[in-house]
Amino acid sequence: MIIHFISHEIKTANATTNCRYIAYVVGLVGKQNIEVTSAMVGQHPGQFSTSPIYLFMAGPQEAVLQVNLREGYKVNLDELKERFRQAMKKQQPAVMLSFEPIELTDKILSQGSPTPVEVAISGKNKAQNVQWAFKVLDKLKKINYLRDVQIGQSFKYPAININIDRVRAAELGASINDISRSLIAATSSSRYTEKNVWLDPKIGLSYAVQVEVPEYQMSTINDVREIPVVADQPRPVLSDVASVTAGTTYGEDDDLGAVPMITVTANLNNKDLGTATDDVQKAIQSLGKLPRGLTVATRGLSLTLTDTLDSLQTGLLVAVIVIFLMLAANFQSFKMSFVVLSTVPAVLFGSLLLVKLTGATLNLQSYMGMIMSVGVSISNSVLLITNAEELRKHNGDALKSAREAAALRIRPILMTSLAMIVGMIPMASGLGEGGDQTSPLGRAVIGGLFASTFATLLILPLVFAWVQGDASTDSVSLDPEDKESKFYVPLHHHEQPEK
Repeated sequence: MIIHFISHEIKTANATTNCRYIAYVVGLVGKQNIEVTSAMVGQHPGQFSTSPIYLFMAGPQEAVLQVNLREGYKVNLDELKERFRQAMKKQQPAVMLSFEPIELTDKILSQGSPTPVEVAISGKNKAQNVQWAFKVLDKLKKINYLRDVQIGQSFKYPAININIDRVRAAELGASINDISRSLIAATSSSRYTEKNVWLDPKIGLSYAVQVEVPEYQMSTINDVREIPVVADQPRPVLSDVASVTAGTTYGEDDDLGAVPMITVTANLNNKDLGTATDDVQKAIQSLGKLPRGLTVATRGLSLTLTDTLDSLQTGLLVAVIVIFLMLAANFQSFKMSFVVLSTVPAVLFGSLLLVKLTGATLNLQSYMGMIMSVGVSISNSVLLITNAEELRKHNGDALKSAREAAALRIRPILMTSLAMIVGMIPMASGLGEGGDQTSPLGRAVIGGLFASTFATLLILPLVFAWVQGDASTDSVSLDPEDKESKFYVPLHHHEQPEK
């Protein structure tokens, strides 16, 4: 579990903040249920072993806490997160929370988004982006199951505006280069202006040598005004050549290509992502007509889910059409293909019903389960219909043939379906590590096969009798040597077929 803390108040990173956040988690979960914790407050130092690509904070107002719970500790993460939000709201009301994905699969599918719901507002006008971001923020806050709704970027980061009087600086013998180098060395470090590396002759390791003013000596805006700007001279100082005032700036600049972008993020609480995506889209559409050049769109996991489900729906439809054409070629009849595929609606209904009753969602796994159950169902249908059609050609009674075929094929159909259902029970139970991720697949297969088995044995014979009731018993084959074909031409005893 990764918890992202964002404070409205800019604070310096310190160990006390780390311990405070860890203590909140320990108090809720219990020390005995925590395997290990890892906390980081503020920005990474200039030379730090962890790459900001994997652990990114935009400034000293942000912190990240990673918690690994013990394997034997069973807890509903949504309920735990909700309890943690309530506890933090009482202890630190000024701190905003956001829970980020910790599993590698979720991070990849999220495409860099820190939360399941992310709305990107992009346009060339940054002030306009912020204005519409607040409108989106207000809309999303009205959706009751969304949590941690906030703007992802800091657009009012404290800053010091320094406006240099070039004429005054030239009169006092200070150049722009002197002023910028003095500022960087005094407020940050000389390593950004003067590269100085010392090589240890004993062990061969290199060390960066730098000069910087201690933070406690550069803590107010008046300290900045008193920075000397010419080497080896106490005057002029910065206030002699520039005006120094407090202000704000964008703490983080995110661009979509060359266009500035700002995002609104949100987490979910006991709600599936598909429903949330639809509600977020409705909220975006309710904004009305957007200004020219402004784009508001969802990103991250919701976009991946929409693309995946659209692809699966298209794939399932294409698969049914291909199977229909193959069956038509096999039976040489479109009506027979229709009869075989008449159990597909029962499969979809059974899968959706069991997925809904068990509290699962319609996702990638459940769609795969539907496709698997459709394949098994069609196999059972072909088994029954093939036998029924052979019997009908001999006795000419479609209803009687359907009954006989169902009686003859009930054992193999039940064995096939029950073997598949029993094999899917362990997966559908969701037991074991990561079981809740794959359980929708097993539940969709079980529900689909239950419904399709009853449909194959009870409804399919009736559909066959209805469709083939008035059909001819003549073969539709065009082969003149096929005795069952209406195009059959008998040969005389003295005629021999050509080889």
